Amino acid sequence: MIYLFLYPLKKYLTWLNVLGYISFRSTAAALTALILTFIFGPYVIRLLNKYKIGETIRHEGPESHIKKSGTPTMGGLMIHGSVLIPVLLWTDITNRYIQILLIALIWTGVMGFIDDYLKVYKKMKKGLIARYKITGQILLGLGVASFLYFFPENPGLHASTTIPFFKDVIVNLGLFYIPFVIIVITGSSNAVNLTDGLDGLATGLLAITTMVFAAISYITGRVDFSSYLHIIYMPGAGEITIFLAAMLGAFTGFLWYNARPAQIFMGDTGSLTYGAVIGIIAVILRQEFLLFLVGGVFVIEAFSVMIQILYFKYTAKKYGVGRRVFRMAPLHHHFELKGWDENKVVIRFWILGIMFALISLVTFKIR
Repeated sequence: MIYLFLYPLKKYLTWLNVLGYISFRSTAAALTALILTFIFGPYVIRLLNKYKIGETIRHEGPESHIKKSGTPTMGGLMIHGSVLIPVLLWTDITNRYIQILLIALIWTGVMGFIDDYLKVYKKMKKGLIARYKITGQILLGLGVASFLYFFPENPGLHASTTIPFFKDVIVNLGLFYIPFVIIVITGSSNAVNLTDGLDGLATGLLAITTMVFAAISYITGRVDFSSYLHIIYMPGAGEITIFLAAMLGAFTGFLWYNARPAQIFMGDTGSLTYGAVIGIIAVILRQEFLLFLVGGVFVIEAFSVMIQILYFKYTAKKYGVGRRVFRMAPLHHHFELKGWDENKVVIRFWILGIMFALISLVTFKIR
């Protein structure tokens, strides 16, 4: 609202020209989100404690996690508030990409909230039934894909994506574009959700991923930078940088309370939402394949679960007894059960996340 109401007044107050700079509004959005989490974080934690909205720990998991039982969850609500307010204040909310992201945040936020509510209040161990959760994610992906396909900003790119490492290679997926987008968004949402199992793990990795896509969206929205790096130029994509900056500020502030020993967990309210949002941003920027590299740790975590399930079912059918590849999946639990301290697992996974982020950025220069 600050941008929409004040920027038109620049002809009377020249100093308001600063609102035209993406860099200024991104910084403002990040600081606003960070300050909001610091201000309201303790209040939200006290409120969740008061109403006993605490995490239920699985007994089949690492024994060290049992003491975490009762830690406030649904911390995604704190992140949502810290993202939505600066986005409404500092972005051009008439921008089609911002509108898509706001709808996605609300849609998946409600879905994640229902999942956490069923676990906490209804004591349903698995929360929202998997098929309902997947259906919600598919409907979101279908909506985003259909809008971008049938109402494209650039008709020549309505069904296209790019390939990392290759210069000026644009692949037209045709009608397969819609199911492709659904897979990307659904997979991204679930991969982040699976990774959210240790104090600060998913939050830190989301912050790293967010920084990479903030840089990409900024470049994509500038004709000079995008031309130099052979990235598709997309007018209006720069506004996504501000949205991502708000996310980064909110994640950083949330990590203050989520670092070990965590005072609050984001829950499915947060992990399902921001996994989907990152997936949608990759789709908008036509960097779907790069997402697999930027979010490499999320991909590894998701594949570890898939491998564990498939191998267990295969050996159960062949030998009558299911066998496991990992001591426990997702992968971070495997290393915990091998004797790694939780902090060591988290920091090493963050280091891997930084490595994947740097490799992702290097791909633009290599090509």
